[in-house]
Amino acid sequence: MSGDNAWLYRRRRVNNALALVLASLATLFGLFWLVWILWVTVSKGMGALSPTLFTQMTPAPPGDGGGLANAFYGSAMVSLIALLIGTPVGIGAGLWLAEYAQRRALGAVIRFLNDILLSAPSIVLGLFVYSLAVKPLGHFSALAGGLALTLIVLPVVVRTTDEMLRLVPSTMREAALSLGVPQWKVIVQILLRSARAGVVTGVLLALARISGETAPLLFTALNNQYWNSNLLKPIATVPVVIFQFAMSPYDGWHALAWAGALVVTAFVLVLSLLSRLLLARTKVTHD
Repeated sequence: MSGDNAWLYRRRRVNNALALVLASLATLFGLFWLVWILWVTVSKGMGALSPTLFTQMTPAPPGDGGGLANAFYGSAMVSLIALLIGTPVGIGAGLWLAEYAQRRALGAVIRFLNDILLSAPSIVLGLFVYSLAVKPLGHFSALAGGLALTLIVLPVVVRTTDEMLRLVPSTMREAALSLGVPQWKVIVQILLRSARAGVVTGVLLALARISGETAPLLFTALNNQYWNSNLLKPIATVPVVIFQFAMSPYDGWHALAWAGALVVTAFVLVLSLLSRLLLARTKVTHD
């Protein structure tokens, strides 16, 4: 090895080692804050976990005992509304993009707009629904909160469905169409079955994302100190209650806020693990 080649080899080794060290330090820096946040959440939230957390409503006067039963119910309702609206619309839009607009300019434009919506601040979506559904009706409601979360669910499901269907080998489409099978049957009975694990993963990821959203709910569902099953009235949700109790000066409310944060964190963790498990079982490959 000549002198110039040896010098170039040593330089590349040094650059590689330096890049590896910097990347490792960046990883450790991120993991440090993640572990610290999880440790604080678990250590402060475990002390407030009790059966009353899931059976009693949020305390009205400070100092009274209580739980987050109405907030858990409210979060379930607005999330269910978002999934019931966003999932079928998102899957249908993803099917159209993948199967009918794959090589069209309109499809590229819609994908670009969907990516913008995917990265849009949630507070902007909340303000949009506020001007569309809250202000004209003159009051906050659980339905408006569900609509705000739908705008968060929709782009996630669209993007995931589109990507999963485009991963299905084109030979499967060609084989089915050559047998005279209508295209809608090919999509429903063959392509969706092949990509269903990825589609379900997208729905679970969307649910995990909306589970902790607070900003859009402040402008739409607001809050409710009592149990409410009327979707046209304000309703309590866990993220909003956590925000309200964490900003209060009362220790009892702080404990409930930490307990709610722990439950939401555990729920999101379970959904993330479940989505990764489903995605790992997907055997769809590029054609």
